[in-house]
Amino acid sequence: MIIMFKNIPFNRVEWVTSIFLIITALLTFTAVPAYYYFFGWDWFIFAVFLFYYPATGMSITVGYHRLFSHKAFKASWPVKLFVLLFGAAAFENSALWWSSEHRKHHKHVDTDDDPYDITKGFFWAHMGWLMFKLKPASPMDNVQDLKKDALVVWQDKWVHGIAFFMSFILPTIIGYVYAVITENISPMAGALGGLLVPGVARVVMVQHATFCINSLCHMIGQRPYSTSHSARDSWIAAIFTMGEGYHNYHHEFQWDYRNGVKPWQLDPSKWIIWFLSKFGLTGDLKRVPNERILLAETRETRRQLNDQISKLHQLANSSGELIGQTLTSLENWSERLTEICDELQKAAHDKIELSKSKLSQLRTEIEEAISEMESNLKLAVA
Repeated sequence: MIIMFKNIPFNRVEWVTSIFLIITALLTFTAVPAYYYFFGWDWFIFAVFLFYYPATGMSITVGYHRLFSHKAFKASWPVKLFVLLFGAAAFENSALWWSSEHRKHHKHVDTDDDPYDITKGFFWAHMGWLMFKLKPASPMDNVQDLKKDALVVWQDKWVHGIAFFMSFILPTIIGYVYAVITENISPMAGALGGLLVPGVARVVMVQHATFCINSLCHMIGQRPYSTSHSARDSWIAAIFTMGEGYHNYHHEFQWDYRNGVKPWQLDPSKWIIWFLSKFGLTGDLKRVPNERILLAETRETRRQLNDQISKLHQLANSSGELIGQTLTSLENWSERLTEICDELQKAAHDKIELSKSKLSQLRTEIEEAISEMESNLKLAVA
């Protein structure tokens, strides 16, 4: 047994965090199924879960992430209070600590100073960085702006008590009161159901959804805006993370209040921020101009295209006429993409808004270039 764990740095284990993560996961896979086996399904308990999951999940994505970490919009105090209360219920520490670590991640992505550096492996980026501390904790000197917010400071001071009350005590009370009023189930079953389902199981699900952004979204998906970092766009991750899956875009334009910037991309966090702005509860929603977004896409497509041209040049001497024709076609596309880049760069620099029809035309050309590149590459390889 000792030999099996000899490589684990036990002297660096964050025991409280590790025990919490392990016990809540074990309870989710054992006690929750046992509860349903002995007490059966109850729609009210499930309804409380359906409220708690998006409430805590969006408090992380809308509040901790887009509001506090990136200042992508402004919010009134009721919105701040809500996301601070339910954000604490996700058991991901305080908004102040979370924002500090996240800002370090963006500043030092894919390096040793990145708190959840993906180059250290999936487990480390997912949750290992929370369970083990390989280096002394760095000072939170990058959140001086947030330290001026009285609500943020208050939550940071009392975060553990708030977390336990909002996440475990309140759902238990709700389940107990429901059982007493309706008499559908026993008070003990109601209280236990509230603790386990919208409490423990929901915490585990929200946490691992968040963790997937740090791990899976730096390993699996597309990089349409930049390959200078590991962040990727994943529509699958967006489903479980309230729209946070479009991570390649986010790393390029972190101050945009949107992550899913295309109309068809699922981003409930973006929608709720926009919806609240119609009632004056949020404001100053920051958006990246369409020209800059398309410019990033164009530059990345051109880079990929030039990579393929370089590869085909290496094959040209031995592969005959087909490679020559392919090279000519791709070089023409490369020249056109250079022209598009220049046009978009000028528009962004001069703050000229291109018409929707013009942007649509340029986007179509980029898509055709990608299609041409993929088909020619297949032919060349064949």
